[in-house]
Amino acid sequence: MTPLLVLTVVVVAAVAAFVRPGDPGPSRPSQSAPTSTPAPACTASAPAPSPSTSLRALAAPCGLYLGAAVNDALFDDPAYRDVVAREFNGVTPESALKWGTVEPRPGEFNFAPGDAYVEFAERNGQRVHGHTLVWHTIPAWVTDGGYPPDQLREILRRHVQNTVAHWRGRIDSWDVVNEPLGNGAGLRDSVWLRGLGPGYIADSFRWAREADPDAKLFINDFDVEGVNAKSDYLYQLVKELRAQGVPIDGVGFQTHVARASLPESFEANLRRFADLGVEVAITELDVRLPLPPTQQQLETQAGIYARVLRACLAVTACRSVTTWGFTDRHSWVGRDFPGQGAALPFDESYRPKPAYWSLHDTLVTDARRR
Repeated sequence: MTPLLVLTVVVVAAVAAFVRPGDPGPSRPSQSAPTSTPAPACTASAPAPSPSTSLRALAAPCGLYLGAAVNDALFDDPAYRDVVAREFNGVTPESALKWGTVEPRPGEFNFAPGDAYVEFAERNGQRVHGHTLVWHTIPAWVTDGGYPPDQLREILRRHVQNTVAHWRGRIDSWDVVNEPLGNGAGLRDSVWLRGLGPGYIADSFRWAREADPDAKLFINDFDVEGVNAKSDYLYQLVKELRAQGVPIDGVGFQTHVARASLPESFEANLRRFADLGVEVAITELDVRLPLPPTQQQLETQAGIYARVLRACLAVTACRSVTTWGFTDRHSWVGRDFPGQGAALPFDESYRPKPAYWSLHDTLVTDARRR
């Protein structure tokens, strides 16, 4: 397995080969979408882009993975499936790799749902990011079992190692520990912290490394996009764990944007984590809006998407940007935030929105500078 930032003829060929006859990709609307300010140029050459060039074809020459979290619509909605395959060179299964699916009962592993996603990605030349091994949202048999520390630790080890080993060499990276911090600057009160102490984080990374030495291992959290008390805590935690030899390869920034506001310190924050020697990744990007959104709100949203992508392109250690979903037809936002939505680059009919074209423009601008 190769690191995320890799450009090979095979990748470019796979992207080019994917463009089907009669499937030119989305058409540019007649009105102009917001344009991007120049992003840092990539070093690889590529064919001149056009409005019909897919996002994945634009991203690949930069060694950038532009991904989407995907759900079971992948298997029963041809339009959904076609957009995923055409536009993205990375996928994150939304739920198929979570504990509740993989090990719903003690010691009973169900890998079939995850296998289906991995096989789809392999057929379409896409990398897979695994979400997630260790989290606080897990089955009741774990949280309510009242296990003594030794047994709880063995339950955690078994789950991490069996899951990673099953997809060894096929899943490129993992969110090993997801949301270990609470809403503020401190570790989350979870069954893992209460039962095992803070050492469960280091143990989980070490077990994952043993199960697949080549997979990139990430710690992932929310509300750490800017320089603030929570991101300061995460920064110190990653610094200390790496100093102890814990194999943390990367930090994931979920980047669920509310109130159409991205912290001014976003890029600087990515850069300071990168300076620790880790990769940084945008793992769950969406920008929720009040419903129904105005055109101006959609344009503002587009500017945020472009800014996130430009920041990633500007930081060498940032190798992937993943949206949490890609179409407003399938999004967690409306369920969790009533009255809000329209958070993703495609609308409910799979038509590209200004947010899509802002990502496209940013990559086109970058390609033209090469």
